Amino acid sequence: MKKITLDKSKKVFPIIIMIIGIAIMLAMWIVRLNIVTIVAALYCCILSALILLSLIIKKKVYAPMIFGYAAAVIGVVVYYIIWGADAGFGAFSSGLAGYASGDHPWLQGEGNFGTRLLGNILLALPTAICLWGLFLVTKRTFKKEKLKKLFSSLLSVLLMGTSVLYVFTMNLRSEPNTVSLWDGQEDYLDNVDETADSSNPNVLVILMDDLGYGDISLNGAIYDTPNIDSIGENGLQLTNFYSSYSVCSPARFAAMTGRYPYRGYADNVIYPTVNTFSPLATTRVFNSVEMGGNADGMLGDEITIGEVFQSAGYSTGMFGKWHLGDYGEYLPTNQGFDYFYGSHYANDMTPFYHVREENGEYTIVHGTDELKDQSKTTEYIHEEITAWITEQVQNDEPFLAYYTSPWPHAPVYASDDFDGVSGMGTYVDCITEFDTYLGELFNTMEELGVLEDTIIIFTSDNGPALEGSVNELRGGKYLAYEGGQKVPFLIRWDNANGALGESSTTREQSATLVDLFPTLIELCGITGKDGTVENYLPEDRIIDGVSMTSLLKDDEVIHTEKHLIIHMKREDIKAIQYTVSTESVLEMYPDYDYEVLTNNEYVTFKYFDRIQNDNSAFFDKYRTNWLHILTDDSGENYNRTTVYPEIAEQFSERLDEIQQEFEDNRRGVISTESES
Repeated sequence: MKKITLDKSKKVFPIIIMIIGIAIMLAMWIVRLNIVTIVAALYCCILSALILLSLIIKKKVYAPMIFGYAAAVIGVVVYYIIWGADAGFGAFSSGLAGYASGDHPWLQGEGNFGTRLLGNILLALPTAICLWGLFLVTKRTFKKEKLKKLFSSLLSVLLMGTSVLYVFTMNLRSEPNTVSLWDGQEDYLDNVDETADSSNPNVLVILMDDLGYGDISLNGAIYDTPNIDSIGENGLQLTNFYSSYSVCSPARFAAMTGRYPYRGYADNVIYPTVNTFSPLATTRVFNSVEMGGNADGMLGDEITIGEVFQSAGYSTGMFGKWHLGDYGEYLPTNQGFDYFYGSHYANDMTPFYHVREENGEYTIVHGTDELKDQSKTTEYIHEEITAWITEQVQNDEPFLAYYTSPWPHAPVYASDDFDGVSGMGTYVDCITEFDTYLGELFNTMEELGVLEDTIIIFTSDNGPALEGSVNELRGGKYLAYEGGQKVPFLIRWDNANGALGESSTTREQSATLVDLFPTLIELCGITGKDGTVENYLPEDRIIDGVSMTSLLKDDEVIHTEKHLIIHMKREDIKAIQYTVSTESVLEMYPDYDYEVLTNNEYVTFKYFDRIQNDNSAFFDKYRTNWLHILTDDSGENYNRTTVYPEIAEQFSERLDEIQQEFEDNRRGVISTESES
């Protein structure tokens, strides 16, 4: 019988494997990105299989492989001890049902060096025991070789198992590794004039989830949404308003900050990080693979509309879907909201539950598994926001209420009272229920005497997904076509004193969700200390949005070549659009007497660099170098590049220029003093 041995020789393959392990360890500490730690864990899984194979085939365990494995694990443990962003217990850092996160410092929260040290060592301990045991067993001489073979084989199999287990339990929360904007944030918020009082207008922002452009009756829905419509009927309707991304989390980032989500590493859906241990734990891994800079949500050094209004003296509350992170700096009450009720995630994610949160600490309200039955969601949120607004009014406090309904994002639910009421399925039942409760909220605000002096805004984060209407538009959610980003926008402010122009009218010029931030600051008169700077905006970072006040009042063009609208997907700009005067077009093409030019003072062009066809029968086809005039072709049906080649070339060059600007200055820093 061939003996089991520990091979300490300098054979090429084992040495190469060891060098790879050491290189991964060093890369973790130098690059400081979660993705490298995942590579390290996967390396250990593969290496454990190689160790078992060498034991079976060669009857040897190669010492360099043991050292390579040890280097990778040590690299991961040291990384999360030093740069970890939680208590250090990996997949076990779950929200415990019914408890404030602060009550469990060993499992949740930022922890400290000691908890990170203990937590990360405990997570790696099973693999370390198996690895060290295998090293000792193969090194020693046994009187009975069968016993040595048994122990070495058992430890090798256990090493494989614990290696896989480590992938699913390892810590994947670490500090962001990005250009820092903390100093600029602190300076700006410290200089906001905090003298807001009951004479300032209140604000109610209503953000729907996956509601299509044609999903309200004011935009042609085949069912009634009277209370939603009342906002536009008593105020204004923008007929060409766009979300700033065609999927949830990035759009919410844009609404909160006035910046395109690329600047905050928020280019895709943000998944839960508090998922309890499960065989796959995919939600934990997703952010680390997909997001850059270790971002697990909206970075804490972003300046949010909640923080601005909080600093100005407003009470700030958020109700509904957050979807911008679930721990530490990413929590809503660490991002400018005094109070939060709702879910940290989308209603199709695991886990899904509602929390009440203050000061970065939350309690779970209705248990940890609301995914199976969400029929009372609208009622729950309505009760919370109604009670909160009532409290602010009674305390004579100006308020910002951010109402982010989870509907009609799938899976849709309606309560027993509304199930079947529309005759059009649960999707419409759900919207009907929301609309009914919205009417009740407006009635309460009227009874409290604050309806007339509240700026009420209604819009959606992107177009519809599985159901819903985009009217004549092309595409839907997650596409840069009009149906993915063109959404309803209604605004009402009864005591506007002319700031919105004539009520019950429409505005045709384009605006987008990043415009919300500067618009609210201007409408509410947010200034610097002692009123020194009107319409006070941050100066250390690029604010991509433009105030809509001139558009709201006089339908002026605000998105020109200088301030264009961008349609992105996963860090790539798919399309840009802006409005130009027809006079300038006719100067380029004096012989054109097309109606779109002769009948309009302005036209809006949209240019696609390259985008996948939305027709599933031709999924492998791409639209490249396509130019549309949205003014007369909102369905994006016809490519006008051959008609306006010079304009298409201008748009192409501008798109490339902006893409490069984004890549060169990811965070959109203006003042280099805030970099660290």
